[in-house]
Amino acid sequence: MAASAGETVKTREASITVAGAGVLGLWQALTLARRGYRVRLVDRNCDPLANSASSYAGAMIAPYCEAEAAPRVVLEHGLEGLAAWRATYPGLVNNGTLVIASSRDRSDLDHFRRMTQGHANCDAAAIAELEPDLGRRFPAGLYFADEAHMTTPDALSFLLKSVREAGGEVHFGVDLPVFESEFADASGILIDCRGMAARGQLPGLRAVRGERVIVRTKEISLNRPIRLLHPRHPIYVVPWGDQRFMVGATVIESEDAGPICVRSMLELLGTAYALSPAFAEAEIVEAGAGVRPAFDDNVPRVKVEGGGRVLRVNGAYRHGFLLAPVLAGCVAGVLDGSAMSHPLVHVSDESARPLRNAGEVI
Repeated sequence: MAASAGETVKTREASITVAGAGVLGLWQALTLARRGYRVRLVDRNCDPLANSASSYAGAMIAPYCEAEAAPRVVLEHGLEGLAAWRATYPGLVNNGTLVIASSRDRSDLDHFRRMTQGHANCDAAAIAELEPDLGRRFPAGLYFADEAHMTTPDALSFLLKSVREAGGEVHFGVDLPVFESEFADASGILIDCRGMAARGQLPGLRAVRGERVIVRTKEISLNRPIRLLHPRHPIYVVPWGDQRFMVGATVIESEDAGPICVRSMLELLGTAYALSPAFAEAEIVEAGAGVRPAFDDNVPRVKVEGGGRVLRVNGAYRHGFLLAPVLAGCVAGVLDGSAMSHPLVHVSDESARPLRNAGEVI
């Protein structure tokens, strides 16, 4: 619901600093700016859209597929995230997801079927109809029609542009301590979305390395993300347009943010070739690795501290793009007193009282 003119003027008196310009921070800044708050988005990187963990994401909005290994809460709120992306981002591609496996890995497909919902069974003919360039090479699959994907850098750029258009200030190449005096004297609110940079304030946050490769080829065309199941090297291939494909992603319990290793490159590209020999002559455009923050249960959350003056949004794991809009709604709800009991909101004892009660203006 849009704020009234009088309420908008008053809420702008509360200065909100969003630290971290990955997908979580961008959604926070955009949501709050559109609700009338005075928002400042800061990041220590001069080009966070290219250097954040979000830049390495597959950007598949796939709540049903993620439910195969994620807690139920990811599916339930992931559907909200999907709806929010559809309402916000015109570049979203709503072509669903196709999950396939070779004949020898049929048991993996059967397991995936049992653990998920929202899919239709496909035989070789149905797969060939959905993805003609795959032909009839795969005997069975699952089609999740109500899922979507996007090109990661384009989506991040759109969100940043939208933050500026909504009136948000943007400061890149500036570290958070520059603004910390505002939080110390309670004249401002901090929303900390810095990922692993906030580890010192979030005990239990761990690093999960993800590696991916971007290739370009005109030899194959795909209409939607393809997940190829394999007991050791499962991959997804996401079409990015302009004959580009993102191939990902490894999941390694490691804090190493260095370049992709040879083994991972071989696994990703070898499995892409198994998906289609058309990838054999593809150009390698880019390869890299990012470190995702995660809590023990792999579910992101909002942690409310300091009497509601500090909100830490973190632990995205592989669900950052999927749940970023939901987490932004949670923070907005904490600020207006309506979301303190949300399952993704964890309130410290000293912050049990909301920053303001429902209907109260700050």
